[in-house]
Amino acid sequence: MTRPRELGLPLPGLTGPHNAITDVPGVEVGYRTLIEGDAVRTGVTAVLPRGRTDVDVPCAAGWFSLNGNGEMTGTSWLSETGSLRLPVLITNTHAVGPCHRGVIDWVVREKPALAEQWLLPVVAETWDGYLNDINGPHLRPAHAMAAIDAARSGPIAEGSVGGGTGMNCYAFKGGSGTSSRVVAHGPDSYTVGAFVQANFGSRRELTVCGVPAGTALADDNPMEDTDWRTPPGAGSVIVVIATDAPLLPHQCTALARRVPLGLARTGTTGSHFSGDIFLAFSTGNPGALTSGFPDGEPGYEQLRFVPWNRLDVFFEAVVHAVEEAVLNALFAAETMIGRAGHRSPGLPVSRLLELVS
Repeated sequence: MTRPRELGLPLPGLTGPHNAITDVPGVEVGYRTLIEGDAVRTGVTAVLPRGRTDVDVPCAAGWFSLNGNGEMTGTSWLSETGSLRLPVLITNTHAVGPCHRGVIDWVVREKPALAEQWLLPVVAETWDGYLNDINGPHLRPAHAMAAIDAARSGPIAEGSVGGGTGMNCYAFKGGSGTSSRVVAHGPDSYTVGAFVQANFGSRRELTVCGVPAGTALADDNPMEDTDWRTPPGAGSVIVVIATDAPLLPHQCTALARRVPLGLARTGTTGSHFSGDIFLAFSTGNPGALTSGFPDGEPGYEQLRFVPWNRLDVFFEAVVHAVEEAVLNALFAAETMIGRAGHRSPGLPVSRLLELVS
């Protein structure tokens, strides 16, 4: 599927070469997708802040919850230390446990010395029970390990892949989406990347490039026009923000707080039944923010960071990248039929383009 920017939608900002979170140097993304029989439509996504080689090297990080009807493990430790390491996984609501175990099993296999200390993986979720047999034990730790093993830099598949396989967005088929922005800071250039697992919004809310398109595309809406009991707008959205700009942990939290502004540009007003939780990390300052067991003589660590009064361009990059990542997920996802014959229609791209042009 051609992405909306390539189809001429007026999306602001300069993107990186792949218009993806993997434009941030070192970041890798991997998927494991499960489509089996009539009822299994799910998967898991792995985001590796520093790739597999440096998975034990901490990043500055922060998080923010717009609405807490969801889960992201490891956030207590993020709040305590501002330090993130290990792969970040995104999956369905009832598969957080096996994916959490899968991260640990992967570290035991690949970094046994690291596993001798404690491991607090970050695993987040959105609910795919409309299309997927979410209560079945389909996702297992081995699938999480496979997603981490599959992580690569470069272009990323979007739509119904990985954790986004069974997700819906604005009552269309949703899923995984990504985008990036290049930001200048004096003579330096940095990248801000966004990855979205989009499973939120009611049809009437959908807004594309400022055009309220949802009401004009109100037909073919089985999620909201049948006896399906879930309220419109329910679901959830997980967003991961990455940058190579050197930032403090609280500055990463500030980036995470801007994510809802990007989501709002696509129309959502934030349903009570949607878990909207966001993570932001910086790959600047490698070697700092260590928090493992002490070794050797006591010493000091240093952090170089962008001044607070120069962060506005990074906030803008987050907002624009998140907006485009959601649209990329919608444009890439195709109609899917899943559990109990439930159908999620793909976005009618040609009709949408007529509305926006």
